[in-house]
Amino acid sequence: MTFVRKISKVWLAGIAGVLLGVLIILAIRFFTYDAGYVHYHANFAVYINGQQEKFKGSTYYEEETACKAESHMTPEDRAHMHDDIYDVIHVHDHAASWGHFFENLGWSIGKDFIKTRDTLYQNDDGNKLNILLNGQNLTGISSVTGQVIGNENKLLLSFGDVDNNELQQEYQAIPDTAREHNQEDDPASCSGPSKTTISDRLRNLF
Repeated sequence: MTFVRKISKVWLAGIAGVLLGVLIILAIRFFTYDAGYVHYHANFAVYINGQQEKFKGSTYYEEETACKAESHMTPEDRAHMHDDIYDVIHVHDHAASWGHFFENLGWSIGKDFIKTRDTLYQNDDGNKLNILLNGQNLTGISSVTGQVIGNENKLLLSFGDVDNNELQQEYQAIPDTAREHNQEDDPASCSGPSKTTISDRLRNLF
């Protein structure tokens, strides 16, 4: 009987160890699970000869009626604007750059030019493209074309004969609303909310 009891205790200890291990694994999965959603925002403004571009027209804004799997996203799905709000970018891909975003609008940008859908503005003796990203002046130094749009970034593109005071005023006028939008679902979400929910965690425990 003593031998049987010892065997039983070993089995019980083994089962308890397995159960504890399973619980630990499930706890790790619960607290570390990431649904893989990408949904964050950035603010920006474009000025041409002192006039802010308001991007008027529905073709500048993405209006989706159904969610898409990440593998089926179009370039426009990855970085776009919504609801006629012309100073907020919705980003659904960590690799989306400023160049990608402006291409989606039918525009293009470089270190010394900005091209709208119908007009090219190129640096000359009196005018130039000024670039401020997150307060850093990149004018004449670097294009932001290949730079990834970061969460809560702020970009100013201002073409014309602009002095530093005007440039700073234009930059300061860009609203800081990206963080506010980060707390909301995308109006036409392709990839769901920006945060992994408790329901997501529970559904993906096993």
